[in-house]
Amino acid sequence: MARPGSTLRISPAGLRGIVGHGLTAAHVVDFGAAFATFLEEPGQVVIGRDPRVSSVMMREGVASALLAAGHEVIDLGIVPTPVIQHAIRRTDAAGGVSIGASHNPAEWNALKFFTRGGSYLSSAQSEELLDIYHLRKFRFAGHDGTGRRVEDAGAIDAYLDELAKEFPLEKLRRFRVLVDCTNGTSALILRRMIERFGLDLILINEALEGRAFVHEPSTTKKMAELQLAPLVRTVGAGAGFLFDIDSDRVAFATEQGEAASEELVQVVIADEMLERGSGRMVLTNVCSTALLEEVAGRHGGKVVRLPVGRQAVIDALAGYPMEEVAMAGEGTGAVMMPQFPYIYDGIAAMLRMLERMERRGEPLSELIAGYPEHTILKGKIPVRTRFIPELFDELERRWPEARANRRDGLRLDWEDRWAHVRVSQTEPVIRVICEQRGGAPRRLFDEVMDLVRSYSG
Repeated sequence: MARPGSTLRISPAGLRGIVGHGLTAAHVVDFGAAFATFLEEPGQVVIGRDPRVSSVMMREGVASALLAAGHEVIDLGIVPTPVIQHAIRRTDAAGGVSIGASHNPAEWNALKFFTRGGSYLSSAQSEELLDIYHLRKFRFAGHDGTGRRVEDAGAIDAYLDELAKEFPLEKLRRFRVLVDCTNGTSALILRRMIERFGLDLILINEALEGRAFVHEPSTTKKMAELQLAPLVRTVGAGAGFLFDIDSDRVAFATEQGEAASEELVQVVIADEMLERGSGRMVLTNVCSTALLEEVAGRHGGKVVRLPVGRQAVIDALAGYPMEEVAMAGEGTGAVMMPQFPYIYDGIAAMLRMLERMERRGEPLSELIAGYPEHTILKGKIPVRTRFIPELFDELERRWPEARANRRDGLRLDWEDRWAHVRVSQTEPVIRVICEQRGGAPRRLFDEVMDLVRSYSG
């Protein structure tokens, strides 16, 4: 992994950084060559990118490395990661690469890797890929064995065909929905949905941009409050949704123009999926809302807490039959449903929430009001320290009465509240999350933030 504070992140989660100031073309080509070698036998590899200007450069680097190893590259063009994963499954490709940095600002970019079936790499597979990258033991074909590159312009429609099989799109036409596309890939999907299915979607910030996004592409309650919620009532929408650049995360606001916590995306969907009887198990990470346990308890379900990161979910899914899983999610607005295994999909999450509104005959505000109040506070502080273990020791000494768990960072638990501190896998920051049943855990949050800040100076 890159040193703390670096703008380059090389980890089991993949490659991520600020282009030209940490992440270079050499990193891209070498990671592409490592993945081409990891896949072993030459085969089809699906690639796609987001609209960032640097994504073209990264596509060329990845594609050239794959071709040099003898793979056939299927280029989908500008598409979100869920479309890439669907295409891998549909074509039975050997794997795939998504080029895009999702919720990061425009100067960032990233590579995400997938294996056959469209699954994120497991922890063991990620470590193998990293070993190949660091050892630079790449495999290349001879002049007569290099691969070819083909373009697939039909991936979005093929993806929409799959959604149409799962969701009652005709019934969802009755909802007027405001969507902030944040200049990202959701605009391509949603515009095509309007054309094909007649959904009443009002799109804002629809234009694809590569140099600067209209606002920070984070799917948080704060961003929904600033950019989305004030417009929902103005246009007479029954709901509002805000996507990141990659369309795998989503935030929302009710018809009353009130932004909701991004944590509630997985809560609403878990409630719907458990109610359907589509499995009794909810997989989530250690820093997602405790409201999930209350919702699962209503349906006789069970919440399994995992380390943060999608690889932890992939590893866990290997141990459970998919029919036992109701949902897997993160508190970032990213949700995976068993109908589309291994795929975090913000578009599918939006449709599932609209479907729940339609099925129950309740507006979104009433659905949200039906849950007990849990208030969560989130913060982040730039990493400028190598003393993370000492920080965790100090946190435990400060609150000796709390139950401590170091499975992923440090989590401290009390009866009605908890705090979690960890180093981010995708940004050079320490993340701090605190939640309390009822009112906001302001004092606890401020004290934890102050202590973390004292170690990061």
